[in-house]
Amino acid sequence: MTGPAAPTPSALAALRPLPLTAVRLHPDGLLGGWQARNAAATLPHCVDQLAAYGNLDNLRRVTGDADAPYAGMWFADTDVYKTLEAAAWELGRSGGSAEFLTDVAALLEKAQDPDGYLNSYYQVDHRDRQWTDLGFSHEMYAAGHLIQAAVAAARAAPQVLASQQVVAVARRFADLLVRRFGPEGTEAVDGHPEVETALVELYRLTGHRPYLDQARRLVDLRGYGRLGPGRFGPRYWQDDTPIRDQTEVTGHAVRQQYLLAGAVDVAVETGDNDLLAAVERLWRSALTTRTYLTGGQGSRHKDEGFGDAYELPPDRAYAETCAAIGSFHTAWRLLLATGKAHYADELERVLYNGIAASTAVDGRAFFYTNPLQLRTGHDGSHEDTPSQRLSWYSCACCPPNLARLMASLHAYAATGDAGGLQLHLYAAGRIAGHGRVVEVRTDYPWNERIAIVLTEAADGPWTLALRVPGWCRDARVTLNGWPVRVAAEEGYLRLSRTWQAGDQVELVLAMPPRMVAAHPRVDAVRGSVALARGPVVYCVEHADLPAALAGALFEDLELDATEPLRLVTSDGLAPVTIGVPLRARAAPPDGLYSSCHQPGQGRPGAQPARPGSTPTATVAAIPYFLWANRAAEPMRIWIPLATPAG
Repeated sequence: MTGPAAPTPSALAALRPLPLTAVRLHPDGLLGGWQARNAAATLPHCVDQLAAYGNLDNLRRVTGDADAPYAGMWFADTDVYKTLEAAAWELGRSGGSAEFLTDVAALLEKAQDPDGYLNSYYQVDHRDRQWTDLGFSHEMYAAGHLIQAAVAAARAAPQVLASQQVVAVARRFADLLVRRFGPEGTEAVDGHPEVETALVELYRLTGHRPYLDQARRLVDLRGYGRLGPGRFGPRYWQDDTPIRDQTEVTGHAVRQQYLLAGAVDVAVETGDNDLLAAVERLWRSALTTRTYLTGGQGSRHKDEGFGDAYELPPDRAYAETCAAIGSFHTAWRLLLATGKAHYADELERVLYNGIAASTAVDGRAFFYTNPLQLRTGHDGSHEDTPSQRLSWYSCACCPPNLARLMASLHAYAATGDAGGLQLHLYAAGRIAGHGRVVEVRTDYPWNERIAIVLTEAADGPWTLALRVPGWCRDARVTLNGWPVRVAAEEGYLRLSRTWQAGDQVELVLAMPPRMVAAHPRVDAVRGSVALARGPVVYCVEHADLPAALAGALFEDLELDATEPLRLVTSDGLAPVTIGVPLRARAAPPDGLYSSCHQPGQGRPGAQPARPGSTPTATVAAIPYFLWANRAAEPMRIWIPLATPAG
């Protein structure tokens, strides 16, 4: 069995996932280390929080085994389902106890209504309101996460009896959806997309065509205003324009990404090239006008949504963790469907930055939103805008979402078919498929060298495809120590030959530190630059300011572009930091506004320090994903360039 997305043999797919057990990430590598941390800390933490915050007791209320009041959000069941999915993927990855899977499967089976309905919020106190407020009820959304947990259990732990129990529960709910909202039922959609991709995956697992047809129906019914205006208008839940006619992403960022992921699944299984093209068009809209440098999406707190084109304020970024995960899921599906390397590039960017930043180094605290700047004096006392990661949230969608992604992360590293293997995410580990086994040895992304050793090679010629990231301007490859002159084709270096066990390929992806500028229409960071190395975006934290800048206000720092960037290896929080030449600008005038530079007096640019500025000092910039692990202090990704006196 394969991982979270498994197109059928007849699907419109350029690439094929490998079996779930084909990839093993080594725990001493960065990605493998994240998986190990997830298993040891994040997943157990989520299980503990479900008990502490009443999510499991909500379901026990339905069975009569608990009499406490309902606790949490009305869609709190989904936190149970996502944690259940994570537990299933982890059970398949590393083995271990099936206790949580077994206990929850029995609970769900007991709580489910005879007709298949299962939602603890509506089964006890609100039975008369079932299916009456699809815009906000999340009933189909909850069903979708239940279905995805069942698919994970069936694929990752088929030997556990509880897996079949969960599948049976999920199918009964899916059958109810088909009866109630299928061709003979009501024309309706859920305000929060998610069930679409889940139904397609259930079809892929069972071969039962009505699940795929229902998913397509839900995609096609959306965009006609069926959900009404709501608080934020029909654009909020992508119900103002059919997806085939949409020209730009809109509304709630998580809902948009989940809808796009489901639409790709429908397109590849039904051979719908027009629908696939629509998703690619919307993806371009997101990536070219509404995505942060970290891969985060969503710039407005009010509706957790996309703002206008180029509306990307760093300090007010919402960039919800679940939106980053949704973007990752959509990118993976588009990569499978098209084979285009830029989708793998986005997988990498959002994973190392927008997703990774959400989890503390101990794996037990999380960001819900992911700003790119924290100002001096920021009030981080409320969970809506915290200064540091929190152990849980009143709306706890993000931590279990992270747990399920990390437990299945190995499934996204590579693809393969009879023609060869394709490596998309570089991480130390072992990859097997179609009679071939390769060992990947690397400290990527800290080290630019990636060694791929063939330990088993199938008979006859086949192709090893190695992605060259879009950020890399100098990729070199050797085979058994000899340089290979081959150009990247559509983002991949393709080495075709009859391989022998012991063959070794070394790929070098040059990754000098670099400055990045935003499109000039991104007004919020005009005149500033960000720092990156390889796929990793860096930031400056107040904790790293040297004594020469200790008295400066963090917001007065500026980058002296006349000085070079330097790489520094470290045994501290980050293995590699970037030495950044910063200085504090001269004390600003007392007033909020003052006269400034006049035309004809020269143009601003990187210049020697103005009178009153501090001397340039080198500051260690750290990977953005590691920020806020020391103290609740200011941070910024975008740094103003030093300008002359005006």
